[in-house]
Amino acid sequence: MSILVKPDTKVLVQGITGSFGARHAQLSIDYGTQVVAGVTPGKGGQVFEHGGKKVPIFDTVAEAVKQTGATASAVFVPAAFAADAILEGADAGLELVVAITEGIPVRDMIRVKSVLQGHATRLIGPNCPGIVTPGKGKDSHGGCRIGIAPGYIHKKGHVGVISRSGTLTYEAVWQLTTRGAGQSTCIGIGGDPVSGLSHLDVIKLFNADPDTHGVLIIGEIGGSAEEEAARWIRKNCKKPVAGFIAGVTAPPGRRMGHAGAIISGGEGMAEAKIASFKAAGIGVAATPSEMADTLLKMM
Repeated sequence: MSILVKPDTKVLVQGITGSFGARHAQLSIDYGTQVVAGVTPGKGGQVFEHGGKKVPIFDTVAEAVKQTGATASAVFVPAAFAADAILEGADAGLELVVAITEGIPVRDMIRVKSVLQGHATRLIGPNCPGIVTPGKGKDSHGGCRIGIAPGYIHKKGHVGVISRSGTLTYEAVWQLTTRGAGQSTCIGIGGDPVSGLSHLDVIKLFNADPDTHGVLIIGEIGGSAEEEAARWIRKNCKKPVAGFIAGVTAPPGRRMGHAGAIISGGEGMAEAKIASFKAAGIGVAATPSEMADTLLKMM
C-alpha cells in the first residue's frame, strides 16, 4: 500500500504548457505516472504530447476533472497566481493538490489555509518537491510521481519519508535505496511558514498504513511542527521512527534557506526539536549521512 497516491492515481498538471511544468510532466509520464490532463487557461483544446502519449489540455480544472476523472494535481503556476490555482483545484473536488511553486506570498497562503480548513482537499506544499509512491517496475517505474523529485532514486518498499527539505528528502531516499530498503511513499512537505500537510498529518497517515514499517522524519529550525509530531509519536506511534533536524549551527534571527527556517523569539531552535525527538523515542541522526542507518538499526 501507500499513502495519498497510488500507481493508478489520475493526475492533472496545472501549468503544463510552461517550460518547468512541461519538463516535469514529461518526467512524470516517463516514470509511469497516469498524467491524464493539463490545465492552462486559454489553451483548452490543445494537446500535450510526449513519448507517444497525448494529454488533453483544458481551460479549467473543473472541466479537466469532469472529462478525465483526475483526483490529484501538480501546480506549476507562477507565484502571483498559484494560490488561486490551488483553490481552483479544491473547488473542483480534487483529493490532493501538490503545489510546487516557490515564492507564493504568505498573505496568499493564509487565505488558502483558511479556505481549506475542514475541506476534503489535502494540500502538499507550496515550495516543495512533491510526493512519490514508487512502483514495482525497473527503477521503480510504474509508480506515481507528482512534483519534481527524481524518480530513479526510489525503490518500492516499506519506509515512509517525510521532510521539509527537498534535497534532504532525496538524500534520505538514496541512502535507503542503496541499502536495499525501499519506500512506501516519500513526501517533501515544503519549508514555507504557511503550508498544507504537516509532519503530524503525514505521520498519522504512515502510522495507519500497514505497508509502512518504519518512518524517517526530517525537520529543520523554525516553527513547532516537529515538536507537535514528536508529542503525538510518543503517545501513539507503534512503528520505529528516526529523524534528523537541520540547522543546529544556524544563528537566531537569520533565515536559513527556507522562508520558514528562522529562529525567532527563542522558538524553533534545533536543540529543542532534537530534545523532543529523543523524548519521544525517535532515533536522532547526528549528521545527514546517518539518516538511513539510524532508522534501519531501529527496524
